Amino acid sequence: MEKQTTKNIGIAILMVCLFAIGFVSGRLFQTNKATISNVLSGKSDVDFQLYWNVWDLMQSKYVDSSKIDDQEMLYGSIKGMVNSFEDAATVFLDPEETKTFNEASEGKLFQGIGAELGYDSNKQIIVVSPLEGSPAKAAGIKAGDYILTINGEAIKSTETVYDVVAKIRGEAGTKVKLGILHKGETKSVEIEITRSDITIESMSVEYVGENKDIVLFQVNRFTDSSYSEWIENWDDNVDSIVKSGVTKMILDLRGNPGGYFDAAIYAADDFVDSGKVLAQQQDSAGKIEKFNSTKGGKFVNMKVVVLVDSGSASASEILSGALQQSGRATIIGDKTYGKGTAQSVLDLSDGSTLHVTILKWLLPDGGWLNKDNPITPNIEIANSQEDFNKGVDTQLNKAITEIQK
Repeated sequence: MEKQTTKNIGIAILMVCLFAIGFVSGRLFQTNKATISNVLSGKSDVDFQLYWNVWDLMQSKYVDSSKIDDQEMLYGSIKGMVNSFEDAATVFLDPEETKTFNEASEGKLFQGIGAELGYDSNKQIIVVSPLEGSPAKAAGIKAGDYILTINGEAIKSTETVYDVVAKIRGEAGTKVKLGILHKGETKSVEIEITRSDITIESMSVEYVGENKDIVLFQVNRFTDSSYSEWIENWDDNVDSIVKSGVTKMILDLRGNPGGYFDAAIYAADDFVDSGKVLAQQQDSAGKIEKFNSTKGGKFVNMKVVVLVDSGSASASEILSGALQQSGRATIIGDKTYGKGTAQSVLDLSDGSTLHVTILKWLLPDGGWLNKDNPITPNIEIANSQEDFNKGVDTQLNKAITEIQK
């Protein structure tokens, strides 16, 4: 079966273990020459002399001359301009930040606490999800927790996810203290976490249930070192599941921050037979492209329950939305993160990068996937703090009960 591979990535989440995802594959360097020409020729309505006046005044008047750094002033100016769009996923990274981002995106082994960070609807820094087996999860960090302080220092309103990550990251064996406000709580706590080496496997398979006749297919992310590697990994796991002969699957997308849009479409096509819209993309001109299922997926006869939570974002929402709206699966858990945009990474002349939102991701019914329109489970059920303390997975237990009906 031939599947679609248009190669998009989309997300606005950066892991504190330094794994970052969220761009359209293919690196570009481009400028809008017409717009620049208008500014330089004075045809723009914007008075840039005001900018240069402030530049000169800061250099001549600021009390501490040691803090005057032309390069930092330039980068700060650009960041301010980009941040004015109030899109948490659209960011400017200077060369050092770009280097860190690239290093974090190129492998499976990371050093840190193992948690993905993002923003809530008020642009406050939250934990999207702690990674399975990570120091963050072992310390009791949960999806939806707010990070208030780092080593006793309050997070500033001007700091981005990237700024916060830079403060939290560190070498394995070192410690960091985080002021955490757990979701639903009113009093914050301070948690000390020892950073470690973290290996992130994109997916795993085990068999559960009293008779081990249910496959628990856990997909942790929709990226590997390359799109082709992820697809190869997916196909190998799919083939092993088919050979097992099981007919019931729990697809666990909890804590999955996303990755390649195309990977989600590829995966969905294994569950949905031909004739269904799996997802859609809308560009800045309003043009919509539909991604349809093809004939002969390997899981079209598999009974499926999907687990999601507030840490399920981006491509994992595309997959769960496709299965839910096509009628192929029952969704169980918490409402998802609500991340339905894709970013392109534009390489700039000095080694810095601009991550800019270029696409909206739409669900099969045409609804834009966002904070106000996340994936709402068919059966909403949460894992409580008490469950965590006891090592009980209420959501998984519910999924096992549901799939045996």
